[in-house]
Order: sequence, then structure tokens, then C-alpha cells
Amino acid sequence: MTSFVSILAVFGLGGPELLLILAVVLLLFGAKKLPELAKGLGRSVKEFKKASVEDDEDSTPKPAATVATETKKIEPVRTHGSN
Repeated sequence: MTSFVSILAVFGLGGPELLLILAVVLLLFGAKKLPELAKGLGRSVKEFKKASVEDDEDSTPKPAATVATETKKIEPVRTHGSN
């Protein structure tokens, strides 16, 4: 929670501003819709974190033994005139 508050501090949002934003959101969407919105936001953040972790795993260098087994030997193409 403290990181969220520090992010908002960067934008110059304090307590009164946050309460005003929360009141406007409550008026726009209603009390019944807020849990659904929060749930969807949580899922989005979870998927984003999962994708970023998978991307980090893909970008890490593989051990030499793994790379050697994945490479294939390329055979030269023989044409009619070559022996």
C-alpha cells in the first residue's frame, strides 16, 4: 500500500484529492459495481505481472548445453553437378 501512496505522491495527489476521486467514481459506477471493477483491475495487474515474469524468463540466456542440443546441423544442398 505504501508504494501506491508514494506513486500518488509523485502526481501530487493527497488525501482530499483521493477522497474526491473516490466519491466521483462511486457516483459514476455505483456501490454495486465497485467490487467488480476492483476485481477486474486486480486480474489485469495479475496478468500483467505474469506476462512480465514470463518475458524475463524468455530473455535470460540459456546454458551452453541447452543451446548445443537445440541447434541443428545444416546439410549442404547437393545439386546434379556436385559429387
